[in-house]
Amino acid sequence: MKVMPFYKKILMCASIVVGLLALTACSGPTSSNTVSVSGAFEFTSLDPSKNGYVFSRMQVLETLLDVNEKGLLVPALAKEWRVSDDARTWTFDLRDDVYFHDGSLMNAEAVVNSLLIAQSKHGALKKAPIDSITTAGDHSVVISLSRPYTLLGAVLANYANSILSPSAYGKDKEVVALSGTGPYKVFQFAPPHKLVVEKFDDYWGKKASIPYASYLTGHRAESRVLQAKSGQADIVFGLDPASLPSLQRLDTLTLHSNPIPRTIVLKLNSGHRFLDDVRARKALSLAVDRQGIAKSVLRIPGSETEQILPASMSNWYLQNVTPETEAAAGTPESLLASLGWKKNAQGMLERNGEPFELTLITYADRPELTTVATAIQAQWEAIGVSTKVEVTNSSAIAMGHQDGSLEVALMARNYGFIADPLGVMLSDFGSNGGGDWGAMNWNNSEFSADLMTLEHTSDPVKYKEIAQRSAQIIYDERPMIPVSAYVQQTSVNTRIKGFRFDPFERSFYLNEMEFVKP
Repeated sequence: MKVMPFYKKILMCASIVVGLLALTACSGPTSSNTVSVSGAFEFTSLDPSKNGYVFSRMQVLETLLDVNEKGLLVPALAKEWRVSDDARTWTFDLRDDVYFHDGSLMNAEAVVNSLLIAQSKHGALKKAPIDSITTAGDHSVVISLSRPYTLLGAVLANYANSILSPSAYGKDKEVVALSGTGPYKVFQFAPPHKLVVEKFDDYWGKKASIPYASYLTGHRAESRVLQAKSGQADIVFGLDPASLPSLQRLDTLTLHSNPIPRTIVLKLNSGHRFLDDVRARKALSLAVDRQGIAKSVLRIPGSETEQILPASMSNWYLQNVTPETEAAAGTPESLLASLGWKKNAQGMLERNGEPFELTLITYADRPELTTVATAIQAQWEAIGVSTKVEVTNSSAIAMGHQDGSLEVALMARNYGFIADPLGVMLSDFGSNGGGDWGAMNWNNSEFSADLMTLEHTSDPVKYKEIAQRSAQIIYDERPMIPVSAYVQQTSVNTRIKGFRFDPFERSFYLNEMEFVKP
């Protein structure tokens, strides 16, 4: 493999200091040369298949294809790509003169090695119908499929399939040193709370002007608010809407509210004896006061929704669904009465002497979830459903799905995880009864057949027709109950200019930022 010429490795520190001036490059990260970012989520691994999202956002890692703000695929490490007439062969032509952080030159062999390792691990690439991933000379990669798979481009754009240098992997294919191609490289990796990156001067694209960037995990929303107010963090993501009025009064901050393809949803165990009839699921959905939650709890009027996917994902968004169509299903009381539930002397529902009791779990990583859960608890108890709320770790949702113990979970589901929502739909509503972050013990043969058809449907008109039919089934059967569409609340210190929000949360665009000159 070709190695970067030595002369390109610029000496960062001078041995002579003139007067009292110290060279910034010698000092390492300081408050004056570092843009600091605060977010809610921890990271524990260098492996992109596990925590690639943080390394993608901090612009350490890149993928063959990228996604623009409209959700469309655009070139990244592949400057162009072609799909054969039978849609079973994809060819990617790589950019020239792209260097990994270890100084080695990216070529087709390195890309194939990285993709094969990603394919061997848990993720969407492993599930793709791939026959082979091979080189075609030094600058092209060919992926052959066993059947047409329109999702491949979106899957390759996912952070789990980032391209790493061969030196990044150990003998067991585990990532031992994160050598990517982004405008920043790892300077300090201190899981689970801190990551520091430094600019990579041999980046192939727009080079960063800010020398260092740090990412600090802060679970507690109030802690992140204090970081914003004090200036400890330049950019703070995931602010509690309740904190916005106090932040708006500070002339050192600029606030941004941006819709993202993430939805607050209730995951139901459709195999539970209380929830296995669609009428019970509809009753619980009708009892949720979405407008009240959006206005009074989330403090984002208009964010309420009856659908899991946003209007921006138009193929999957039903124009005919309104609060009025929701109410046309009946009242919660009438639907539950038709299932034999009656209120006792305390006003709570019973059937055959058994109370209607549910346990709803949620997690504190997103502080708004706990307050929404409390509101839903009160709204369900108003119709006679006793609800116990437990705040735990997000991993408890997946564990509860797998061992069958989960009854209801409130969570924030990212439907832009893969640019085409079909990837998430397959994961969440597949023919195996659902997924960890989707439906549970719910199967619909027509829906499963439609998802399989969509995987190889390239005609956009036909695709939308099938996607609309699929969305209607989810709405009608309520294996998931949507509550509110997500709006990301972010504060940016005025010493930073060039901030841009990525609705698909793939990048912080650090290389576009600059410090405001005093």
